[in-house]
Amino acid sequence: MEITDLSLRQIAGGIGKKEFSAVEVLQAFLKNIEKKEVDLNAFITVFAERALQQAKAVRPAETPGKGGRLLGVPMAIKDNIVTRGLRTTAGSRMLEEYIPQYDATVVAKLNAEGAIILGKTNLDEFAMGASTENSAFGATRNPYDPERVPGGSSGGSAAAVAARFVPAALGSDTGGSVRQPAAFCGVVGLRPTYGVVSRYGLIAMASSLDQIGSLAKTVEDAQLLFEVIKGKDPYDATTVEVKSSKLIGINNLRVGLPKEYLGEGLDQKIAQRVKSIAKFLEDQGARIEEISLPHTEYGLPAYYLIVPSEVSANLARYDGIRYGYLAKADELPDLYLSSRGEGFGEEVKRRIILGTFALSSGYVDQYYLRAAKARTLIADDFEKAFKKVDLLLTPTTPSTAFKIGEKKDPLSMYLSDLFTIPANLAGLPGLSVPAGLIDGLPVGVQLIGPKFSENLLFEVGKVTEKCS
Repeated sequence: MEITDLSLRQIAGGIGKKEFSAVEVLQAFLKNIEKKEVDLNAFITVFAERALQQAKAVRPAETPGKGGRLLGVPMAIKDNIVTRGLRTTAGSRMLEEYIPQYDATVVAKLNAEGAIILGKTNLDEFAMGASTENSAFGATRNPYDPERVPGGSSGGSAAAVAARFVPAALGSDTGGSVRQPAAFCGVVGLRPTYGVVSRYGLIAMASSLDQIGSLAKTVEDAQLLFEVIKGKDPYDATTVEVKSSKLIGINNLRVGLPKEYLGEGLDQKIAQRVKSIAKFLEDQGARIEEISLPHTEYGLPAYYLIVPSEVSANLARYDGIRYGYLAKADELPDLYLSSRGEGFGEEVKRRIILGTFALSSGYVDQYYLRAAKARTLIADDFEKAFKKVDLLLTPTTPSTAFKIGEKKDPLSMYLSDLFTIPANLAGLPGLSVPAGLIDGLPVGVQLIGPKFSENLLFEVGKVTEKCS
């Protein structure tokens, strides 16, 4: 087996036992990057020389396994997660020269376990998009078909894992930005419960929804990465002590199939794949039950009022004077307009304008507050459902990866997150697991559980991935 096909534990364990060196591991992944990156554009920045120096400095402990759970493992980080001394752009011209002076908490935790940061991955600008086409550094392409998108906004991270540029990567998920690209690229993607992983050092888009997640080749790898990055953080007041969810066992598992996720707008081949996996779980001893989440239809419109509203507040700081790209102008008003006009891309400006309107005097009750109420109803739907079942099985995406440039209408792009957004609105964990290929392109299924049920999702995910 090639080094680039090994799991996180196998790589770290092999280095720890001196079966191969950290340098050999790094060079194997760099070789893949050298061959394929020019066609995929998964990275904004690759730190090859720095990573090589770190790999040379890796010294396995005398006692195997004591050097860190990710000893010598190359990792990729989505470029909206700050890295000390390493350029962090958020995929935007606004921050193209930003060099952070500190590490995000999740990056510090990776470093503490011996990981090597190999590069920063491409994304839709400020994580606003579902295709990784909206980047100031060019579009990322899908490793399965370079004419198609890898999904977004964590498309660079998903593509990097799928192309074997790294064994695993971090992304961020506000409305599906880890799970949707995971499905499009045939990898595993986890969005944890809101508050279980620190957001300190994540460049904010929508603070009540943003969450850092993981992308990996297998459910076991995603679980290991989650175990490394989770936990309460004094730098993020929204974090909580992690509660371990109980393991149920497939024989006692109650799986809900939400009828609203299997109807209009879903590719019927994907619907059949979801049903076949439900049958597989049933054959393993699980009980399958159709349920209803009646307010699902309000998820998309509520999300696209709440998110732009938070975007308009979070991105107000980038004015060219305090933070961000500085344009040339003679007058102060022109300086503000030019800096933001030139520094932000079209999708970012669209959301800022929409959010500012939704929060403006005379409209906040009509738009933002109504969206907030819909969000509560959606969360209540999930709470009622989890009194009947242990978790939900749904499609991750309505379709397989679409072609680059195909979705020119913003609304059609927004529909790509139709099945992932509701879990974010409710603050729930979601796990996308590969479910094989349809017409040569990857498809994923999504497991959604109650808050803090990550262990249960991993348990069922390991069974589910056997059906892919």
